[in-house]
Amino acid sequence: MKNIAWRRKNLIKIMTLLTEIEKRPQFYELCFLVVYMFINNTINATSILMEAGREKQELEFPLWQPFVLEYTSALSFVLLMPLLLLFLKKVPLTWLHLKKNIIWHLLASVVFSLMHVALMVFFRKLVFISQQMHYQFGELPLELLYEYRKDAWAYIFFVMVIYCFRFIVSRLIGEAHLVPDGEAESESTPKEQECDRLLVKKLGKEFIIKVEDIDWLESCGNYVNLHVKERIYPLRATLGGLIGQISDKGFCRIHRSHGVNLDAVDAITPQPSGDCQVLLKNGKQLNLSRRYRDEFKHRLS
Repeated sequence: MKNIAWRRKNLIKIMTLLTEIEKRPQFYELCFLVVYMFINNTINATSILMEAGREKQELEFPLWQPFVLEYTSALSFVLLMPLLLLFLKKVPLTWLHLKKNIIWHLLASVVFSLMHVALMVFFRKLVFISQQMHYQFGELPLELLYEYRKDAWAYIFFVMVIYCFRFIVSRLIGEAHLVPDGEAESESTPKEQECDRLLVKKLGKEFIIKVEDIDWLESCGNYVNLHVKERIYPLRATLGGLIGQISDKGFCRIHRSHGVNLDAVDAITPQPSGDCQVLLKNGKQLNLSRRYRDEFKHRLS
């Protein structure tokens, strides 16, 4: 009995953590990378000191210098992470445009490296000046090429970690599949067929969710995130294609990246730009773009 209670307690903790990750996925991706960089750069700094101590050489630099060099690099990466996450959202590495997007990411890695070097040198100079010392970055352009060699690998590593993190979390959170009316799930189901249920696979279990229980839809790369009563389930589909399947259930597209269940709408607030703010009954606010405004109001009426 104690073993069962312990397992239940741990399962509750895991589910609570997953719920928090669902609400702020990018925040937890950033936290994971920050922790990794802190540990990695601390090991690098202490390794420099240990190597000098092993060879029994007199240190030619103060004890704090390796930590400053490593931590300024890590801090610069941390400050650039939000930009990298935003860029991945705008230019995702999806199979549909993989070759084109890889070229964009190669160019982005160059900009990423230059920005990292600029921030890193700036922080190092500030610290060295405060200690009445001079910091010399190195000879250009060879030093920039040397740094790009490391930064390009760091860029690839960060992208891999972000996508692996999202993949693992999506599997733990659960992935949804549409089930057509009166039929079992099948890959041969035509896209235009009406569906009223979702088969959700999560933690080795399967359960059914009604389409009408979805509050709003969010486009995310190759997936559409289904927001169901403060839970999020990824569905491999396009936002336009999915809304075409479930529009008869009261769903309407309101933005390039969003769709809503009309029954979940609480209020609409016009904006000076011509767009509108849609307030849902659960308190969530979404943008209604002018492109979809007329259709949305027509569906509401």
